[in-house]
Amino acid sequence: MPSPAGPYFLGIDIGGTKLAVGLVTATGQQLSAVREASRAHEGPDRMLERLVQLSRQAIAEAGVPAGEVVAAGVGCGGPLNPDTGVVMNPPNLPGWDNVPVVDRLSAALGMPVYLDNDANAAALGEHRFGAGRGVDNLIYLTISTGLGGGIIIGGHLYQGENGNAGEIGHMSVFYEGRACGCGNHGCLEAYASGTSIVARVQEAIRAGEPSAMVDMAGSVDAITGETLLAALEHGDSLAERIWAETIKILGAGVASVVNIFNPRKVVLGGGITNFGDRLFVPLREQVAARAMAPLAQVVEIVPAALGSQVGVLGAAAVALARLEPVLA
Repeated sequence: MPSPAGPYFLGIDIGGTKLAVGLVTATGQQLSAVREASRAHEGPDRMLERLVQLSRQAIAEAGVPAGEVVAAGVGCGGPLNPDTGVVMNPPNLPGWDNVPVVDRLSAALGMPVYLDNDANAAALGEHRFGAGRGVDNLIYLTISTGLGGGIIIGGHLYQGENGNAGEIGHMSVFYEGRACGCGNHGCLEAYASGTSIVARVQEAIRAGEPSAMVDMAGSVDAITGETLLAALEHGDSLAERIWAETIKILGAGVASVVNIFNPRKVVLGGGITNFGDRLFVPLREQVAARAMAPLAQVVEIVPAALGSQVGVLGAAAVALARLEPVLA
């Protein structure tokens, strides 16, 4: 079967646990998908070599001549500089200190390469191919191990002065609150990320609060977000308390974002969306109550649509966004 018409773009997703590459059309059809474990301990040189191999494999599996691939987009955890194409020192990629990712991949692949952080890439992907299609003003939040964000204003990604806008997870919700991995206190991520929610459950149990989650998981240390969700289904009082607090805190954060940016949609991705209506119904109620009425009335809070494809499709959308004026 012949491949759909081009142009074609490589989407390259660099994560601390996996590397994923796929060939994508301008309409968001993913023609191939290859992935493997990151093996981040190998360091940037070996990982970049394997990304080049994966990229060539993705092109070959799609059955598209390499010369017809217009460009590659890369999504990677920050901090990074999208203008210089340099990845600085991401906490989940040890040894990646000022690595010129764009120059290295462009030279090896023989095509233009464009870089952005993974949350911005996901925002671009959802805006172009997913839950944000047709929307000019959108906020994307990914809530999993951490809490990241991407901002679309007037149909374009807002990157800020040096490419690092959208750190919504590091908005302070308690000025003397819990310590956050960024070095600050009281950040939204310190309460509402998957990691932080589980940490709060474990702390409460160690402080003597009873819960069936210990027996469900086998030990306090083995409790996960999935344990919490199952405990909610069984009416566990600690699970219900922690989740209710989380919704209030997340609702305050999202309402603040709505008040600042006046988006048409807030799109939520990441593992937290597995909570389904237990997340979206009360969160929408919190935002409706906390955000200013004219802003709350026009915003929709919806789940992301791209699922496991968001890394590759988002990375491809990075290249598409950079080249759109040329391709038009």
